[in-house]
Amino acid sequence: MRKFSALILVLALICSCTGDKYIAIRGYAQGGVYQVKLNLRGVKEDPRAIKENIDSLLSKIDFTLSGYNKESMLSKFNRGEQVSPDAMFKDIYALSYRLWEESGGAFDVAAGPLYDAWGFGFSKDSLPSDAKVAQLLATCGMAHMPQDADSLVADGVKRLNFNAIAQGYSCDVVASYLYGIGVKDMLVDIGEIFCDGLNPSGKPWTIAVDTPIDGNQTPGESTSGLWSSDGGPHGVVTSGNYRKFYIKDGRKYSHTIDPRNGYPVSHQLLSATIIAPRGAEADAYATFCMVIGLDKAREFIDSRPDLEGMLIYEKDGEMRSWRSGGF
Repeated sequence: MRKFSALILVLALICSCTGDKYIAIRGYAQGGVYQVKLNLRGVKEDPRAIKENIDSLLSKIDFTLSGYNKESMLSKFNRGEQVSPDAMFKDIYALSYRLWEESGGAFDVAAGPLYDAWGFGFSKDSLPSDAKVAQLLATCGMAHMPQDADSLVADGVKRLNFNAIAQGYSCDVVASYLYGIGVKDMLVDIGEIFCDGLNPSGKPWTIAVDTPIDGNQTPGESTSGLWSSDGGPHGVVTSGNYRKFYIKDGRKYSHTIDPRNGYPVSHQLLSATIIAPRGAEADAYATFCMVIGLDKAREFIDSRPDLEGMLIYEKDGEMRSWRSGGF
């Protein structure tokens, strides 16, 4: 893995009389680049030590929850090796189980074999037969799993996939560390975002929402909206079917699989952006909205005073959007 030669970049020094000093820390994690912006006011920790600690946390997440790291705890469990779940594994499993119950099965980290079968998990399969889908539905999913991670029994058949929650969870883990050393103003970007406090201009953070155009792989290149924070803690996550999909025989197969029926979704909703108090919940709820579709997603967001959302969809050949009141 490559390392940045310049690990720490000072973004701004704002009004030295207030003691504000914003820096940006960058590095590699989870198959991409992460960036953390923070205000060092009142923080005694050395910036290089902060960078090392963030990298250490992200490495621990990789060796615990990544399905792409063959030596991770998750990969070993999925291969059928019995593991002793650590605190991080137990935490994300418990949260995932709660969200599975809350979503009526529309969010399901234990549907790993279905994601694999369609080519969106940790294998290169694709286009499973109806019989294969039915077989997997009968054996995988949280309905076949224990309520707590300590009771997990590895058999190589039941497999977990935390991709729909891990990046948001990673933001929460890093944010928790930053809170612990006294940081109040921060933006943690690990593919998904967590922010709190103010930006270097002294204003609440503003996040752009990418336009869900097929193949749009560059965040910020084309945007369809802005969300402005109120200065409080928020996870900000967008889920969509415009970056992970494949086309066979003229038909598009998206990475959003409905774990209740075993098939990729096919509806007008192109992307869902969710604002929640935690990154992990924003991540999971964004996936949940993509599974249930436009109308039910809109009803869900409206029913939750703790959430805000933006839904981008296609109607009559045009891209349109719906926003909740606080967006």
